[in-house]
Amino acid sequence: MAENEKKVVEEKKEKKAKTKGPSIFSRIGSWFKSLRSEARKVSWASGSSVRKNTIIVIVCVVILSAVIGVVDYLLSGSINALSDIIRG
Repeated sequence: MAENEKKVVEEKKEKKAKTKGPSIFSRIGSWFKSLRSEARKVSWASGSSVRKNTIIVIVCVVILSAVIGVVDYLLSGSINALSDIIRG
């Protein structure tokens, strides 16, 4: 029984050694090659369109933050007024 177990363990080790794939460095190198080829396929936006979209986003963020600030100010004022009324 022990001999069979030893054979099974040795067979697993041999199988693992045979199926050992490429090294980590070759896998990293092939990953970078595929990354470069995929990046070449991407349809990149023009600089002017990126600039326009960035300006739109910044304007929207400023407007939305102003609206949130006004709502926060009004709600905190009304809560403070209600708490003053409740206290007497």
